[in-house]
Amino acid sequence: MAKGYWIVSLDITDTEAYGAYQAFVRPFLVANEGHFIVRGGQSEVVEGSSRSRLVIVEFPSLEHARAAYHSDAYQEGMQKRLKASVADFVIAEGFDA
Repeated sequence: MAKGYWIVSLDITDTEAYGAYQAFVRPFLVANEGHFIVRGGQSEVVEGSSRSRLVIVEFPSLEHARAAYHSDAYQEGMQKRLKASVADFVIAEGFDA
């Protein structure tokens, strides 16, 4: 079964408020079988454009990734992120060779 991913490119507009989202999302992901593959760090745009921060979260399946995002808990918690950043957020299925 292919894994599922959250692929998020974002610009943080309020660092302090974004800290509240980070405090929420870490335990949320653990409880929902998600873990960070990429979380900030260095990146280089070599074609096209991107926002200043890249985050990739891996889940056991696409269904897990979708269910986590659409859960009541995430929909409530993500309000902290929405107040503190601007993002492009994609849920994608991994390649299962």
